[in-house]
Amino acid sequence: MFIESASEKFIQGTFSANAKGFGFVKTDQDQDDLFIGRFNTNLAMQNDEVLATIIRPGHPGQVPEGKIEKILSHANQQVVGVFSAGVNQEDLPKTLNADNFIGKIVFRDEKMQDYLYLVDKKGLFPHDRDSVTATTSRFPNTDTKKILIGSVNKIIGRSDAPGVDILEIVYSLKIPSVYPQEAQKQASAISQSIDLQKALAQGRPDFRDQKLITIDGDDTKDIDDAVVVWRLDNGNYHLGVHIADVSHYVPIGSELDKEAYNRGTSVYLTDRVIPMLPTEISNGIASLNPNEDRLAMSCEMEIDQNGQVLKYKIAPSIIRSHARMTYNEVNKILAGDPQSRQKYADIADMIDQMGQLHKILAQMRKKRGAIEFDTDEAEIIVDKNGHPIDVVLRNRGIGERMIESFMLAANETVARHFDHQHLPFLYRVHEVPEGDKVTNFFEFMRAIGHSIKADPKNLKPRDFQEALDKVAGSPEEMMIKTMMLRATNQAHYSPEPIGHFGIAAKYYTHFTSPIRRYPDLVVHRLIKHYLKNGTGHEATAAVRDKLPQISIDTSQKERRAVDAERATNDMKFAEYMEDHIGEVYPGVVNSALKFGLFVSLENTIEGLVHVSTMTDDVYQYDQTRQSLIGRTHHHIFSIGQKVMVQVINANKETRKIDFKLLHPETAPTTEIRLAEPDDFHSSNRRGHDRDFKRSHRSGKNDFDRRKGQHKGGYQSTGKYRLRKGRH
Repeated sequence: MFIESASEKFIQGTFSANAKGFGFVKTDQDQDDLFIGRFNTNLAMQNDEVLATIIRPGHPGQVPEGKIEKILSHANQQVVGVFSAGVNQEDLPKTLNADNFIGKIVFRDEKMQDYLYLVDKKGLFPHDRDSVTATTSRFPNTDTKKILIGSVNKIIGRSDAPGVDILEIVYSLKIPSVYPQEAQKQASAISQSIDLQKALAQGRPDFRDQKLITIDGDDTKDIDDAVVVWRLDNGNYHLGVHIADVSHYVPIGSELDKEAYNRGTSVYLTDRVIPMLPTEISNGIASLNPNEDRLAMSCEMEIDQNGQVLKYKIAPSIIRSHARMTYNEVNKILAGDPQSRQKYADIADMIDQMGQLHKILAQMRKKRGAIEFDTDEAEIIVDKNGHPIDVVLRNRGIGERMIESFMLAANETVARHFDHQHLPFLYRVHEVPEGDKVTNFFEFMRAIGHSIKADPKNLKPRDFQEALDKVAGSPEEMMIKTMMLRATNQAHYSPEPIGHFGIAAKYYTHFTSPIRRYPDLVVHRLIKHYLKNGTGHEATAAVRDKLPQISIDTSQKERRAVDAERATNDMKFAEYMEDHIGEVYPGVVNSALKFGLFVSLENTIEGLVHVSTMTDDVYQYDQTRQSLIGRTHHHIFSIGQKVMVQVINANKETRKIDFKLLHPETAPTTEIRLAEPDDFHSSNRRGHDRDFKRSHRSGKNDFDRRKGQHKGGYQSTGKYRLRKGRH
C-alpha cells in the first residue's frame, strides 16, 4: 500500500526477515517486494507491519531497495520457545540487571535466534527446558538492539515430552486448540439424534430410501459427504451429493459460531487434528455415520454423457448413509476384486456407475483445460511418542479421484446457481497467473526445448495443460510440474465470482466440507437465507456487506493452517532423517538456486545440497535454465534431474535437512558457457545482501527459497496429504 506524505511516498507492508539480517517488505499483490538491506531494517523483526521508503528503484530482474522508516505494529507480541533458567550479568548491557530476570527464552526459529529474550518475574515461573509462551513488554530499541523482555503466560509442557513439539507450532501460529467453556457447553447440549418429525414438517425432502454411501479414508472420523449415482432412462446420470447440515447446529453469532470463525478451518498435523468444531458435532450429530438419520444440504444433478449438468436441485434434506466405504474398498470393487464385489454386492453395480460418471467428468474437465497435477502424497507414520518411524507414499486411486470429481461438480453447480441469480455469495477463486512468473516459466520451457504457443498476457488453463501433455512420461515431467506450480497464484475466498484458473471453472465455491471449513458453513447459511427470505433487496442487503471481511479472514486462517501443516511436516521429516544420517538415497532435483540444489527423495522428503559441498567444480547459476553449471567440467544440474545423495545432517529444531551430492561426474555436460559475474570474488560486506537481492526476481514470488516449497493455490503436492476439496 502506498501512502502519500508532503515530501515522499511511504510503502506499508509486512517485513519478512532473513536469518542473515536483511529482508523484504511484502506489499499488495500488484506491487514488487521491497528489498531491505541489513543496515536499513530499523530494528524491524519478522512479520512486523512497517512503513518504508524506496532508496533505489528496481529494474528488470531486480526488486527495488528500500529503508524501513517506522514500525507500525510488532508481530512478536506473543512468542513461543524453550525456557532456559538463569541469566548472566556479563551477557547484559549495563542498563539491565540480571537480578530482575528469571531466565531467557530460546527460539527454534532461526530468524529469532540472534535475539535475547529475557523473562521477567511478572508472570509464571517455568522449569528449565519447559516449552512456554510469553507476552512481550519491551522490543528492541537503539540501546538494546537485540533484546526483548516479557513474561511467561503459559507453560506448554516439557520440551522433550511427546507432542509438545507440535504444540509449539500450534501456539506460535496462534491457532486456537482449546474450546472456550461456553462454546463447549453449547456443543455438549446438542442432541445426538435429529427431530425427524420436525424436519419433515419443515418440508425437507426425505432421501433415506436412496442408497447413499460415504467414501473416505480408513481413519476418517468426521464424515461430511455422502453420494449416490444411478442411470436415468434417457442415458444420463443422476448424481446426488449430500453434505452434513452443520449450519443447523451452529447458530449465527453464538459462542460456538464465534469460535468456529476464530479457527476458520480444521488443522491436520501428522498424528492429530485440531477440529474447527467440537467432536459432538464433527464426529457426532453432523457426521454421516451409516444407518443413522441425518440432516443434510443436498445438491442433486442430472449429468449427460458430456459431463454437463442439465438440471439440478439445491435444498436442505434428510438422509441416511447405507454404507461407510473406504477408498481402498471402492478401488478393489472398481478393479473387479471378486471378494470385495461379493461383500458389497448390493452397491457394487452403483459403484461401477460412479466410476463411469467419474471418467465422463474427468474427460470434461480435461477438455476445457483443467490442469491435472497428479502427484503422490506422503504420510508420516509415528510411534506412540510421536517420533516418526516411516514416511510412506499414498497413491491416489480411482476412488479418491472419483469423490473429488463429484465434489467439484457440486461446488461448481452451487456457485453457478447463485452467480446466475446475481446474488451476494462467497466464492472460491483462483486468479489467472500473470507477470514475471508466467513469462519466466514459458522462457524456461523454450530453453529446455519445449516451445508452447501461449500468450503470457492472456493465459488459459489449457496452455499449462498443453505443457504437461508435452512432457508426460519424460524425465523433465516433474521439473515442469514444479515450475508450473511456482507460477500459479494462491487460491482464496472472495465475494466476486472471478473463476478458478486451476480447474478451468468459471464458477466455483466451497460447499462440500462445512465440518472442517468455515466458508462452506457460510455457503450453507446463504442457501438457507435465500430460501427463507427470497432474493429481494432486503435479503441481499442483509448479507452483502459481511462477505468481503469473511473472505479476507477465512483466507488468512486457511493460510495459517497450511503453514502449520508445512511446519509440522518439515519438523517430522527432519526428525525422521536424524535417524538416517549417512544413508544414501536416489533423488530428484526439485529446484536449483545460486546457493545449491534442493533434492526430493522418493518419499518426498526434501533437503539442500549446498553449493559449498559441491567441491568437484565451481558452479555458477543460469537464471534462464534455472540450473547450476560447472565452470571447468561443465556438468549441469537442473530441476527434474535424477541424482544420488547422502544425508549429512538433519536437525529437528531448525527443520532442515542437508544432503551431499554423490558422483557429480555422472551428471550430463552442457555447451553453455556463462560469463563470470562481476561480484564473483567480491569481499564487499554487503555482497551477500546484494546477491540475494538479485536472486529475488521482481513480482510476487510464492516460492520460499530456503524450504523449496510452493506456498498455496491450486495444488496437490506430494508432500502434503490431499483432503477433499482443497482446490
